[in-house]
Amino acid sequence: MARAHTKKSQVFGLRNGYHGMSAGTMGLTALSSWRQQVPQGSSIHHVLMPDMYRGPFANLSEEDQGNMYAADVRNALETVGGHTAGFILESIQGVGGTYTYPKNYVKQAFESVREVGGVCISDEVQTGFGRTGTHFWGFENHDVVPDIVTMAKGMGNGAALGAVVTTEEIAQSIKGLHFNTYGGNPLSCAIGRAVLKVIDEDNIQQNALERGNQFFDGLRDLQKKYEIIGDLRGRGLMIGIDLVTDREKKTPASKEAAEILEFARQKGVLIGKGGLKGNVFRLKPVMCLNEQDVDYTLNVLDQAFEKISR
Repeated sequence: MARAHTKKSQVFGLRNGYHGMSAGTMGLTALSSWRQQVPQGSSIHHVLMPDMYRGPFANLSEEDQGNMYAADVRNALETVGGHTAGFILESIQGVGGTYTYPKNYVKQAFESVREVGGVCISDEVQTGFGRTGTHFWGFENHDVVPDIVTMAKGMGNGAALGAVVTTEEIAQSIKGLHFNTYGGNPLSCAIGRAVLKVIDEDNIQQNALERGNQFFDGLRDLQKKYEIIGDLRGRGLMIGIDLVTDREKKTPASKEAAEILEFARQKGVLIGKGGLKGNVFRLKPVMCLNEQDVDYTLNVLDQAFEKISR
């Protein structure tokens, strides 16, 4: 759609990003573990991921890091000579390790893309529908409005439902026929409508904010106790726990992460992991969990960290 609208071919994404497993989205994905040995999307480029923990500018202030990473985007755009169709990113990198971005990075990047005639795309598959707590959409945390937004997962609460939202002008750029066997499925659409109603009536977004704050408070206490917790990041109920074997060197604790996950599983707590090295716990629980659920999870993690630290 971005290419049809701009009549240009080059698309930019972030290193460490994840956008799916189709030929096109696999090309946009920049995580080796999710790239199969098959032909993938063409005319795709990856810019530096704004890693405030291990990145090349981690010793700078957050504002300066944002400026440096935004400059990398501008430089990359210049290399394709005005043929930029679009730029896509997750509002918070999910599979890549729950990475948040420096302040003003996204705004500057979007401005640079639009200056060369490209469109800005926000992947809200994981961050949308109130999960970040402070806003309904993850991109709102960056004070930007994308040209195209992709969404799924929480949209159907487990049911098969996804959508692409854009402006009428961009949508009309698709001139040929478009068909999807399951497009407009009435059952899925009814489920999606019910999900939106529950999010609103049950104050799910506010719960994500409160339970997220509860998680972060507890995790900061655990970080003081256990050297293995190198970094905590995220928003609301999208939390990353970066495990390291050495805090100074920030060496990924991949083996230890796998052992802790198994311990937690045996205690009834299922936790995802991500990051290129598989050392980041991805806490993305159901958004209706309560205080007791958070307390129990923190208690299990405390036991697991204590055991691995012996």
